[in-house]
Amino acid sequence: MTTLQGKTLFITGASRGIGEAIALRAAREGANIVIAAKSDTPQPKLPGTIYTVAESVEQAGGRALAIKLDIRDENNVAAAMAQAAEHFGGIDILINNASAISLTGTEDTPMKRFDLMMDVNTRGTFACTQAALPYLKKADNPHVLMLSPPLNMHAKWFKNHTAYTMAKYGMSMCVLGFAEEFKPLGIAVNSLWPRTVIGTAALAMFSGLVKVENCRTPDIVAEAACALLVKDSKGCTGNFFSDEELLREKGIHDFDKYAVDSTKPLQVDLFLD
Repeated sequence: MTTLQGKTLFITGASRGIGEAIALRAAREGANIVIAAKSDTPQPKLPGTIYTVAESVEQAGGRALAIKLDIRDENNVAAAMAQAAEHFGGIDILINNASAISLTGTEDTPMKRFDLMMDVNTRGTFACTQAALPYLKKADNPHVLMLSPPLNMHAKWFKNHTAYTMAKYGMSMCVLGFAEEFKPLGIAVNSLWPRTVIGTAALAMFSGLVKVENCRTPDIVAEAACALLVKDSKGCTGNFFSDEELLREKGIHDFDKYAVDSTKPLQVDLFLD
């Protein structure tokens, strides 16, 4: 398979940022996109809603279904999967992109924030994958993709934000388990992580440590994701890919076009040495 045309992608957290970029990139290939996120009304500090992305998907050449969804509610998750499958005739690809972040130390991480990160990142990923599984089993070339990092167990990636690291690594541990569990079903499960920090709204959580001019745009992750999702699901599973790795494999070696400012040095992302 060389295109996502006619494939149905269920993307969590797709109202902005990387999720939106993947939605639009896949739409240009003629994919069906389920935009599943909480944002259904505009906010001054966080532009983008499920409806604005749905409109952009249609304009890009895809078909869109906007679903307001809080992935912490397993009943709503199951209902959203059923709605998506009924609307488009199935689900081919699940992208677990929704994530909560707080780069805070132990004393500065309220338990409410700890629970949010665990519930969205680890539990939400598990719940969405569980709910999508009956539909993925019926799909041709089914994929599950986590936007999560490689499991780098160096203590430096824990010491400043243990709670966030645990929650994000929970997504990556799902990759290991699901990939092996679903292998007999022919369902691919992989991880994708950007080599550099990506300039999105989440950048505010870096407390000014990273400037947007030292980042790349979400387009590089979207291009890499679409390159991965056309691979044979039976022969490509259990991997922790970087965006650069997938694009080099595709023959793309010039990454300057993805830089916010190609004259500025790039900031390497978290969890990468």
